[in-house]
Amino acid sequence: MDLARQLVLDLYPDARAAWLGGSVVRGDAGPTSDLDITVLLDGPPAPRRKSLEYAGWPVELFVHTEKSLRYFADKDQLRRQPTMMRLVGESVVLLDTDGSGARLKQEYLAEVAAGPKPLSTDELDLLRYMITNLLDDLSDAEGDVRLAITSVLWQDAARLLLTGAGHWSGTGKGLLRELTTYDVAHGTDYATVLLDGVRASDDRLVVAVDRILAAYGGRLFNGFELAAEI
Repeated sequence: MDLARQLVLDLYPDARAAWLGGSVVRGDAGPTSDLDITVLLDGPPAPRRKSLEYAGWPVELFVHTEKSLRYFADKDQLRRQPTMMRLVGESVVLLDTDGSGARLKQEYLAEVAAGPKPLSTDELDLLRYMITNLLDDLSDAEGDVRLAITSVLWQDAARLLLTGAGHWSGTGKGLLRELTTYDVAHGTDYATVLLDGVRASDDRLVVAVDRILAAYGGRLFNGFELAAEI
């Protein structure tokens, strides 16, 4: 924390606020983890993202104004992946010259706690359709083709499970983290079952995905229709 605070003071002496978030604050940092630092300025050089090394640490800097923070938080809401909101809301305040550090932390933490907006009918149908196509492709796939399909299938199924139930989604390790959190809250084991299915050569992944689909009407192909906006 002291190192992160000093970095902000060195690079952005006019910063209104700064937050340290990510794996270091969550307590699950590994040997290659970086410092995720969000900095609040009144104007230029914000908004920008910057990667650097500081005192032996890799650092990801997210430099924003209040307007740009809101812009990216709104984008997070649309994709149901609360990256910006977690970086500020689930953080340690490093610097707070005018109360904006504590205020914005509480604002974004409340948005994370509230969860994403529900899936629309079109969004739900599209997810079901995409997953159905992947299941069909998987039925006669082998070797590397099977691996490529299952690596996408478990993620799409996890997104349907999470967003369909009003939980946040993510990408990569962030998706797995959200899925694990869901399992803890609901007493399920989807994080384990889905990834075991990717590794296995039997149909356990198909069974797990069909179980997720069943809550939303099952597989969807015949009758699927989606209008384009151009």
